[in-house]
Amino acid sequence: MKKLFLAFVLVMSAAVTQAQLYKYSNEFLSLGVGARSHGMGGAVISSVNDATSGYWNPAGLLDIKDNIQLALMHNEQFAGIAKHDYGAASFRLNEESVIGLSIIRYGIDDIPNTLNLFQNGQIDYSRITNFSAVDYAFIGSYSRKLKKIEGLKVGGNVKIVRRVVGEFANAWGFGFDLGSKYTFKKWDVAAVLRDVTTTFNAWQYTFSEQDKQVLVSTGNALPSNNLELTAPRLILGGSRKFLFFKEKLSVRPELNADLTFDGKRNTVIKSDFASIDPRLGVEAGYKDLVYLRGGISNVQEIKDINGKTSYTMLPSIGVGIQLKSLSIDYALADVGSGSGTLPFSNIVSLRLNINRKN
Repeated sequence: MKKLFLAFVLVMSAAVTQAQLYKYSNEFLSLGVGARSHGMGGAVISSVNDATSGYWNPAGLLDIKDNIQLALMHNEQFAGIAKHDYGAASFRLNEESVIGLSIIRYGIDDIPNTLNLFQNGQIDYSRITNFSAVDYAFIGSYSRKLKKIEGLKVGGNVKIVRRVVGEFANAWGFGFDLGSKYTFKKWDVAAVLRDVTTTFNAWQYTFSEQDKQVLVSTGNALPSNNLELTAPRLILGGSRKFLFFKEKLSVRPELNADLTFDGKRNTVIKSDFASIDPRLGVEAGYKDLVYLRGGISNVQEIKDINGKTSYTMLPSIGVGIQLKSLSIDYALADVGSGSGTLPFSNIVSLRLNINRKN
């Protein structure tokens, strides 16, 4: 076993030396899931308490009060061109541990392939075919209470990434996430470390000789097989639930900070060491039945041609209804484009509780 492990380490070390670290890698995993979370601008890592915790913070799975919970989300972007779908399930093992399974699909279908549009110097539209560019992520989560430290929950994810671009390219990826959540009196604080060991995608490209000739003749570079790396990212967050009017009305504000360490990004706080992207969300509920949500994310500093500095941000709003074992959530948010202009994405998600405990 030791020899096998050593061989694995040596192979991975050799591969990493030939790999490339991309600042924006596996970005479909940064879009977020769940209408509740989108409505709060993605500021949810300390308050998330449903099956979507497997994505946001696996430690939050322990706050699910049901033996089994199912979650679904559908979102379309760019006038329906891109489709973003998500499904998750959580299973309580005992009072101290919960497991979760999640799947994410982000895809663009029916993309015209015009590589063979010309035949003998003439345009032949019958030679146009279609293909899809689809990204998948499969996430297995585990969460557990730590008995030695009261109020502390920890969790981890194992991620398998599958990316396919028609018959031309495909990749397999693998990575880990770690999450924690600590409740002290009425405050919840959380920390999530994504891509702990640096997530990698091994890309393989397949082009026919005819396709290669077309690419070269049109001035395109031929891609080669490579290893794409995703750098670790740290997310910190805190929130508190305030109760009013004999506990009929609840208000929970949350602040998150997304820290990256791969060079300066266009965030409101940045340095050579780290870039910090703050997110702010708030959720107001009435009798745990109806919820209104709002959020601000993607705060950026913009300089115009005259050197004048201004700031932009992406707002989002949402609403949720709890009907016994079924929850329905809706959010209106800018997901993917980052322009902050209409039309926003209409995000709908459902949650179903099974075997509810009294």
